[in-house]
Amino acid sequence: MRVLVSDNLAQTGVDILRKAGFDVDVKTGMSPDAIKAEIGEYDGLVIRSATKVTADLLESAGKLKVIGRAGIGLDNVDIPAASQKGVIVMNAPDGNATTTAELAISMMMALSRNIPQATASMKAGKWEKKRFMGHELTGKTFGVIGIGRIGRIAASRAQGLRMKTIAYDPHMPKEVAEKLGVELVDLVELAGRSDVISVHVPLTKETRNLVSTEFFDNMKPDGIFVNCARGGVCDEAALFEALKANRIGGAALDVFAKEPVSVENCPLLGLDNFICTPHLGASTSEAQENVAIAIAEQMADYLKKGTVTNAVNMPSVSDDVLAQVGPYITLGEMLGNMHMQLASGGVQEISIEYGGGLADLDTKSITVAFLKGLFTPILKDAVNYVNAPIIARDRGIKVVESRTDQASDFINTLVVKVSTVEGENELVGTVFGKSEPRLVRLNNFRLEALPSGPMLLVYNNDIPGVIGALGTELGRSGINISRMTVGREAESRQNIIFLGTDQLISKEILERVRAIENINGAQSFDL
Repeated sequence: MRVLVSDNLAQTGVDILRKAGFDVDVKTGMSPDAIKAEIGEYDGLVIRSATKVTADLLESAGKLKVIGRAGIGLDNVDIPAASQKGVIVMNAPDGNATTTAELAISMMMALSRNIPQATASMKAGKWEKKRFMGHELTGKTFGVIGIGRIGRIAASRAQGLRMKTIAYDPHMPKEVAEKLGVELVDLVELAGRSDVISVHVPLTKETRNLVSTEFFDNMKPDGIFVNCARGGVCDEAALFEALKANRIGGAALDVFAKEPVSVENCPLLGLDNFICTPHLGASTSEAQENVAIAIAEQMADYLKKGTVTNAVNMPSVSDDVLAQVGPYITLGEMLGNMHMQLASGGVQEISIEYGGGLADLDTKSITVAFLKGLFTPILKDAVNYVNAPIIARDRGIKVVESRTDQASDFINTLVVKVSTVEGENELVGTVFGKSEPRLVRLNNFRLEALPSGPMLLVYNNDIPGVIGALGTELGRSGINISRMTVGREAESRQNIIFLGTDQLISKEILERVRAIENINGAQSFDL
């Protein structure tokens, strides 16, 4: 079998693949057309961030069985298209966690002592000892936005420097944070109390521009802001204004909303109280070795033995089990994704009930798929079918499974209740025909909806005219409705309207929808 390595990969990874008996071609820097012309001859493809695996490219990949990303981010891979072609997509999510956390700590120390600025001054022939007065870190407060795997490492390093650690993470149970020696606070409090703030969250619809003008206005005048996570989490225009007006002490970015950046397109580069690096979070020899070894071993195991590890689009199940529960794996992931976007507060307990014929089948993969779907909105590419149960365990989430011969009005049902510190939601799903997943109940509302793609959920009074007014507002905003389902709660005379749309509803449009008379609430989803 043949494997193409189209991006830079540590030689160790190439050697592992060759020792496993594969014919490995290393061809970096190829154009999309060149890759498309050659990909049909290969069984495996190893990439980093440069190669774009599009649906068009996959159409030419007749023999391709697996794509391995040496690293974590998969924004450059069309995962649905790969799934449709039966191509496994796997990544190496753990290889660069320590490296990224250490860069954030390095940025903090460099800013607190003005090291880059002082270096530039000396290289310009100056000796400005009084100009670069710094700050000690011992006893200061380190604020972490996102206390996941990388955030925990950064917090532990800060604790080693005798810093107090606080964190904002609405999805992390308080008890888990306390075990890490970290105090959970809200975002405003974190901004006001922290001497140093470090971002460690993926870019999602919830985190885009999470850190903006209001946040910087609440920071200490000498506070330091560091982002080595993802560009787009920080509003760079707001950061520029805060730094320019000296409302905060300084900032360091390793990532930007649009990369690469230059003096011409990034005014931050002209500020003395700003330092930066060109997306170096994973750029250490150790991290590159780690991800190269991990992805090479994973791909070799799959191509030779069929063993699936760290796959983002396929659970590790036998063909027999997949034939029986495959559509319910898809349904489980959809319901998990929706549950997290419905939830308020950190998840504490999950109850999964398999009803009807499902009760007699091997449903472990469905539970795993639900957990993967649950964590995807907040962790994105960092969660997969292998580590999802581990993430649930590490976050102190109790998962309870049960079985019943009863399945209400359907042959099979999947009933999932998620309890958080602020309440609970229950979703019921089933599969129509052989492979059509459906949401058939949302709490007390009965409906029949396909939970997929951009969607809008509206709560409204059950009176005439609401659907018309909603359609008018969406039409005025240029939003096309692809499908619609209405659910009713008879006792309260309340309805839900579940709409599929051609694009994700923006915050501005969502506010206009909420302002429509007799609409009591609205929420957008990306499923």
